[in-house]
Amino acid sequence: MPDLGLEVLLKGKNMARILGGLGVALRISLLSVMISIFAGILMGMLMTWKNPISRALTRCYLEVVRIMPQMVLLFLVYFGTTRIFGWNLSGELSAVIVFSFWGTAEMGDLVRGALISIPVHQYESAAALGMTSGQIYRYIVLPQTVRRLIPLSINLITRMIKTTSLVLMIGVVEVLKVAQQIIEANRMNSPNAAFGVYLTVFLLYFIACWPISMLAGALEKRWR
Repeated sequence: MPDLGLEVLLKGKNMARILGGLGVALRISLLSVMISIFAGILMGMLMTWKNPISRALTRCYLEVVRIMPQMVLLFLVYFGTTRIFGWNLSGELSAVIVFSFWGTAEMGDLVRGALISIPVHQYESAAALGMTSGQIYRYIVLPQTVRRLIPLSINLITRMIKTTSLVLMIGVVEVLKVAQQIIEANRMNSPNAAFGVYLTVFLLYFIACWPISMLAGALEKRWR
């Protein structure tokens, strides 16, 4: 049987360290997701306004987020702003800022798409029945928007969880950073440790993301 290097996970507290690193990655992603959901809803509503200034600003924000890699944003916030403004940002806080900045733009675009996908005649029919603007949004627009938005937003959550692996580049000790430390510490006595350790990391990410992906698929199928 080939040596997969899995034995290093049983040494000392290596497995507990990897699980702790996964907890750091999940904490960063979940905090970023919660901020992104609330800020993204407001951003999406702002994107539907017909004001040319607000449209230009939100479009510029969205394009900047889409074009610039998340790693560049991490470096810009963690290394750049700390030198310019002289404040002391931790790696985790920098990651939450960057992923919230990215997630808000993505969520806002999802909300915008869900809002504009509702046919105009539904607004007109509701207004003809004497419903106010508040009632139209409460009883007509929001239920349909949430229904279309939830599967898409759940997929964004899985993308955000996976993207947190980039935070190792700014020194955050998350699951991939811990994996690198374990591999380096066992480089001489277990040369195949990289395969076993990274395979374990892959399985942990799969376990964390797979139920979320299944939930998104089930909701989309149910509400289709």
